[in-house]
Amino acid sequence: MKAHPILLQKKYARIVEQFAKKQGIEISTALDFFYGSMVYVLMSEGISDFHCMSDTYIVDELIIEYSKALKKNQLDK
Repeated sequence: MKAHPILLQKKYARIVEQFAKKQGIEISTALDFFYGSMVYVLMSEGISDFHCMSDTYIVDELIIEYSKALKKNQLDK
């Protein structure tokens, strides 16, 4: 199921803002990570109606993905 594009954009903005705040990172960093994340793919494609989940749930999923990416980057160095 696809969501209305304007509603999705507003949801993206709320999620990125909450994600940045919880992780203590700049909005621009949060935005860059979000648009390259699997969370974004699931939301934008309407896979499993992921975009219907609460903002808090999606932010938590994004934090999990971000933490894994940070660990991977530390191991690659």
